[in-house]
Amino acid sequence: MPGFAKLAEDIAREAGDMLLARRPTMSGAVETKSSPTDVVTILDKASEQLIRERILAARPDDTILGEEEGEARGESDVRWVVDPIDGTVNFLYGLPDWAVSIAVEVNGEVVAGAVNLPARGELFCAARGEGAWLGGERLRCNTGVPLERALVATGFGYGADRRAVQGQVVAQVLPRVRDIRRGGSCAIDLCSVAAGRVDAYYERGVNRWDYAAAGLIATEAGARLGGLRGRPANTDLTLCAAAGLFEELHDLLVPLDPERDV
Repeated sequence: MPGFAKLAEDIAREAGDMLLARRPTMSGAVETKSSPTDVVTILDKASEQLIRERILAARPDDTILGEEEGEARGESDVRWVVDPIDGTVNFLYGLPDWAVSIAVEVNGEVVAGAVNLPARGELFCAARGEGAWLGGERLRCNTGVPLERALVATGFGYGADRRAVQGQVVAQVLPRVRDIRRGGSCAIDLCSVAAGRVDAYYERGVNRWDYAAAGLIATEAGARLGGLRGRPANTDLTLCAAAGLFEELHDLLVPLDPERDV
């Protein structure tokens, strides 16, 4: 597992350096995916291509699942889960909260992950059973925080109907917590839970590549990661916080039916 973590870190760092170098020269080559607000840039694609090439050069038999190119099946029991730029809108606008996220699964279990924040000069990493780290600092999530004093991160989807529901949900959450933060990157929000920069996170609509690496980082820092009603983290809803706060936020969300879109 440490070997996987080191390779994920090295590749995430190289992709981040490339993105930092090329972003100032990025043209207007921006496409949309699921909606006019769901954007992908030429550098999302370039980053994923670089990451795929580096993984396959080191481990040619592994499977790779990436946000932009889907899944390329290999023959081993190892799968790499890649988000070449998590927070593309931030990247497009020159905001610093975007990340390169790379996770490694063995037989479906995430065993290593790296989340690189190039514009902030931060690289979060974890290996299962080895803790979560930012540079040389071992990370610990905040514990013992009651719901009414919790700083909660969340995000919003791309479709107008889903956003309308998410607005209704967050309007009910906001009076019950310390405050809400919306950073624009699931991976960074989960790393922020790990680092104690926020107390909790929830969001509807995130995908495996958004939370695979950062979810391991958060859990290795002591947080709990899951969905509603005992389910694992999933695209319907992903929730993360220390034990106790996790349950309080979960119980606040359930009657609000946050997994609906209309």
